[in-house]
Amino acid sequence: MTSGLGLKLLCWRLLLALIVTGTAAPAFAQAYPTRPVRIVVPYVAGGSVDSIARVLAAALSDGMGQPVIVENRAGAGGNLGADVVAKSAPDGYTMLLAAAGQAVSASLYKRLPFDPVKDFIPVSQVIESNFVLLSSPKVPAKTVAELISLAKAKPGGMNFGSSGAGSSLHLSMEIFKHAAGINVVHIPYQGDAPLYAALIADQIQMAIAPLSTATAQAKGGTIRALAVTGSRRSRMLPDVPTFVESGIKELASPSWQGLFVPAKTPPAIVLKIQQEVAKAVRIPAVADRIRALGASEPVGGTSAEFEVLFKADVDQYARIIREAGIPQVD
Repeated sequence: MTSGLGLKLLCWRLLLALIVTGTAAPAFAQAYPTRPVRIVVPYVAGGSVDSIARVLAAALSDGMGQPVIVENRAGAGGNLGADVVAKSAPDGYTMLLAAAGQAVSASLYKRLPFDPVKDFIPVSQVIESNFVLLSSPKVPAKTVAELISLAKAKPGGMNFGSSGAGSSLHLSMEIFKHAAGINVVHIPYQGDAPLYAALIADQIQMAIAPLSTATAQAKGGTIRALAVTGSRRSRMLPDVPTFVESGIKELASPSWQGLFVPAKTPPAIVLKIQQEVAKAVRIPAVADRIRALGASEPVGGTSAEFEVLFKADVDQYARIIREAGIPQVD
């Protein structure tokens, strides 16, 4: 009798545990967030990703009813900040806002303390952003075709800059080199500011850079804008043609910035964050601020859509690194 009663009690306890477990996750998701949330930006303050993060954080704070704090954790080409998020609790309170460099890391680095694909869940593409092909004002070329002709006239005699070896800007230039059939020498810099200084001084003759940080320089005439990525001209530089218009169809696609959370974050939390992002970037004032920063358009897409885009970029950049012979970084 005693053993039978004990067995019945055990069964009831198991049933109760199943009921509690089954309802705990949705209840937790419904309550989320109950404390401040942080968005880790793996780059220095003042850059294009940081600027978008601060606009997004302010809008999410209003929508979610909790402070959303931007934390800059720059270093190791964006990998330091990504590692912080990868090792954070999968509870929705630590997020990563990253650019396409997150897709590059998987192939560029020999060893990483995290897996750029497996250790994250893509939550939402926050924006699509454009790059712009720039030239030094001392270079006589006024169009992409003229720049290509100059480069072909002296193979290896012209330089291009980027914000770091293996960055998405570097790899975009590799795509341009391959499509245009030119041989120009890569010189990496630590960020956009020294890159623009080198262009102005004609230490490098060309570069692909974020439209958000290059617009003021291009409008001021200190550097020359020749072409933008994307399927249509940018409202920031409406007189500058697209790469497609300039005969380089390989650079038709815009770039992106997107939000990631650690792997194993509950699906209900991922959905909640995605819905809040979508709602935030559709607020007219927020969308206008994003566009004013040089981004093409706010997106706020679904997790599934962003995952497809992210994995496609991982594959694309792996191919570019392999075909361009870019050595992996230790």
